Amino acid sequence: MPPILNAQNVTKQFGATPLFLNISLTVEDGDRIGLIGPNGAGKSTLLAVLAGQVEPDSGELAVRKRARAAYVPQDSRFAAGLSIRQVLERAMAAVHVNESEREGRLRELAGRTGFANLDDEAASLSGGWRKRLAIAEALVGEPEVMLLDEPTNHLDLAGIEWLEELLTSSSFAAVTVSHDRYFLESTSSQIVELNRVYAEGLLRVKGNFSRFLEEKQAYLESQNRQQESLRNVVRTEIEWLRRGPKARTTKSKARIDTANAMIGQLAAMDSRTSTSSAGIDFAASQRKTKRLVEFDGVACDVPASELQEDSGAKPAESRRLFTGLNFILTAGSKVGLVGPNGSGKTTLLRLLRGEIEPAEGTIRRAEALRLVYFSQMRELDDSVTLRRALAPEGDAVIHQGRTVHVASWAARFLFTGEQLNQPVRNLSGGERARVLIARLMLEPADVLLLDEPTNDLDIPTLEILEENLLDFPGALVLVTHDRYLLNRVASTVLGLDGRGKIEQFADFGQWETWLEEQAAAVREQGIGNREQKSVASDARSDGSAQKKKLSYLEAREFAAIEQRVEESDARLAAARHHVEDPKVAIDATALQAALAELDAAQHESDALYARWAELTEKAG
Repeated sequence: MPPILNAQNVTKQFGATPLFLNISLTVEDGDRIGLIGPNGAGKSTLLAVLAGQVEPDSGELAVRKRARAAYVPQDSRFAAGLSIRQVLERAMAAVHVNESEREGRLRELAGRTGFANLDDEAASLSGGWRKRLAIAEALVGEPEVMLLDEPTNHLDLAGIEWLEELLTSSSFAAVTVSHDRYFLESTSSQIVELNRVYAEGLLRVKGNFSRFLEEKQAYLESQNRQQESLRNVVRTEIEWLRRGPKARTTKSKARIDTANAMIGQLAAMDSRTSTSSAGIDFAASQRKTKRLVEFDGVACDVPASELQEDSGAKPAESRRLFTGLNFILTAGSKVGLVGPNGSGKTTLLRLLRGEIEPAEGTIRRAEALRLVYFSQMRELDDSVTLRRALAPEGDAVIHQGRTVHVASWAARFLFTGEQLNQPVRNLSGGERARVLIARLMLEPADVLLLDEPTNDLDIPTLEILEENLLDFPGALVLVTHDRYLLNRVASTVLGLDGRGKIEQFADFGQWETWLEEQAAAVREQGIGNREQKSVASDARSDGSAQKKKLSYLEAREFAAIEQRVEESDARLAAARHHVEDPKVAIDATALQAALAELDAAQHESDALYARWAELTEKAG
């Protein structure tokens, strides 16, 4: 059977600079390809070419007859006013799903992607849930191949694990652009790196990401040996040419032609292999204080002031996020902050910054403490030029006591001189992240607070970021969904369970185990308490220990209640996710509505578990 997609010798360029030249890539049934490469290599463009969204300048794309390809771009947006149900129904209509099958397909998709309430407005969903909806929309057509562009950027850890399960358990092929190394390790059967360092423009390796790293190292070592051997031969030929041989004989002319060809081959090889990397080097203060921030019995609420209606209505009660935090942040400590959406990670960062006060306990900060904060919102003025974004005060910056011209500073972060006068709005996500990192590096810090710094960064830049975070002598508090970065950098993990508890762990794996144990304990305790109440009620009603039998209607209810509980759990998780959305957190009206939704979802869950326990007791 022919490949699903077959791109041969495709080239694409914008302006005078080509993104990629004569790239060939096939996608077969069952392939799970992780597409990686440095920022600017053209990964998103190549994916759009494979999806038929972008025409290549040259080359051909062949699609197997009647094959269906689904494309999910980086930014998932939906028209205002459309509900989740309407988005999915429109997608089903577009691929001509039979009307009699639509409701069943709709429910199957909702369960598969975790949506509890199909009447929610699609445009108002958080970035992670919009990404889930975009994937659900793509699944409607039952594609043979899914093309996903940076799908993990907007997903939290639970969402990433959901996507990993979806990709590894489904029959469709997939091409996924990602920089998440754990995600690539667990979901990819092949890795393709798009990079000019390779003679063919890409390197394709069968196996997971670890296997790819081994093969890449072997390839580059072989290329280096070949390059050095060619360099030695060219050196000899150049010396011969300098002696001025005359091209009077056929033999001499052939040698001159061969020498020139080898010189050109070496120049092409040198241009491919001369790579640059971002110069990341966070500046630390010279503080000698060991204890930087001390938490003593700290409890934290969503502040009541943020729950008050603009109309002046009675304020809502604050909601407890966690309690009993005893922790000392010392110089050199590397802390990973993890927890489900709505558990309080962002609020804890605000506590550290002194934006809000704890509900209980005390926070002591070292005198004149300098904190530097990287926001996941990537706040940049799109109207200013790159020059002004990097150097707001003039044509130079001061880094570690030295004056650096803005052009040199830009080059350190892989920007060209031509980009300096372009507006920031033209930058890619990875380039915007590099601008923010460049600005952070100018501020000497005792504590770095990094909120999702890895989004859109390519793997080489991530590796440099890791090294510099490890070398940073101050303290670090890191919120990230990049589990590889978290496990490599964090020496301590502060983990929240979303139910008011916060504990300290050695690594991410310990926190995951604890979170599962906490959830299981809550379920068992809830069912146990409700079973006791049910038994006591039976004993009072009939004076005997004999259990009642289920009526016909109760039996039908009991048969469906486990599914209802699962759906209720999904609604509760979605409500927690909505509360954590940064856009909601800064909007008092939206935050109050989100908290009311969370409270309603919690009550519904409690009621269902109580009813489940009651029916279980009667059926027993």
